[in-house]
Amino acid sequence: MVTRYDPFRDFDALASRLLNQATDMGQAMRAMPVDLFRSGDHYVLLCDLPGVDPGSVDVGVDGRVLTIRAQRSARAEDVEWLSQERPTGTFVRQLTLGPGLDLDRIEAAYNDGVLSLTLPVAEQAKPRRIEVAHGGAGQQMISGTATEKPSEAAQGTVPSQGGESS
Repeated sequence: MVTRYDPFRDFDALASRLLNQATDMGQAMRAMPVDLFRSGDHYVLLCDLPGVDPGSVDVGVDGRVLTIRAQRSARAEDVEWLSQERPTGTFVRQLTLGPGLDLDRIEAAYNDGVLSLTLPVAEQAKPRRIEVAHGGAGQQMISGTATEKPSEAAQGTVPSQGGESS
């Protein structure tokens, strides 16, 4: 028996393994597609999770990383598969959140195969208008309109830096 030596055989096997892993990761991303949009004072993240076990859906925040984890169980093994294209197993998706979100008030709901997350914008990150009032006797009052109480706005009175003018 004659054996042929192929110096690229190991390289081909390695490349094939790496490509298969990349394909598997691509399938995992397709298994958990997301939409993200802003609506008023909150962001909404919609994540398609059809066929997952509702009790397996887990959402958590660690630091600024939002992790979504869900599991789709395999069907009965005592069948003759003609085609099996839907991936099974545990799916994980992680998203890094920006600093302008209120992480303590995130809400999640799972209905009809769609996970819906509501991510509220933090009060300090909301845009606000600052009113500039012109006061007499060389004083200028500056107050905000976001969520300040009237007593806090009064503390915004700043004496004039220049001399008095008539």
